[in-house]
Amino acid sequence: MADSRQYAFEGERPAIDETASVSREATAVGDVTVAADASVWPGVVLRGDVGPVRVGAQSHVGDNAVLHGSTVGEQVMVGHGAVLNETIVDDGALVGFNSTVTESVIGEGSIVASGTVVPEGYEVPAHSFVRGMPASVTPLSETTIDPDAVFEAYSSGDYTNLAQRHEDLFG
Repeated sequence: MADSRQYAFEGERPAIDETASVSREATAVGDVTVAADASVWPGVVLRGDVGPVRVGAQSHVGDNAVLHGSTVGEQVMVGHGAVLNETIVDDGALVGFNSTVTESVIGEGSIVASGTVVPEGYEVPAHSFVRGMPASVTPLSETTIDPDAVFEAYSSGDYTNLAQRHEDLFG
């Protein structure tokens, strides 16, 4: 990531792993860490000013997403335009396009449907399906959704590979 899009805040500077792919068009402010093989795409804002932002290994943060004081675990998919505010997303979860999650916890292996609004204070159990405005939670085992098919279609490893092929965005 070009230094021109990384900004210190109150003595904290972003730390980007050398194997991570962070677009020159992304912005990181303050206490931000992006781990190995993660990808952060154009227009993403990582704001580590009210709390740290952590993007785990092999996670993907899609175009125009905003993470403000939030932690994303390993092998997590954050869709285009999603907003995470003071939120924890556990390993292997997927947050769909244009979802908003505020001061909540998304459990391991859970799926947040596109456009979902998760208001503050939710603690979504592991392996749940979350959808709606406001959100409702259903165990994945009680849905017709095949989580393996969903995660295969949106594999964070595929995005890691794709990011490595985009020299002009990440070079």
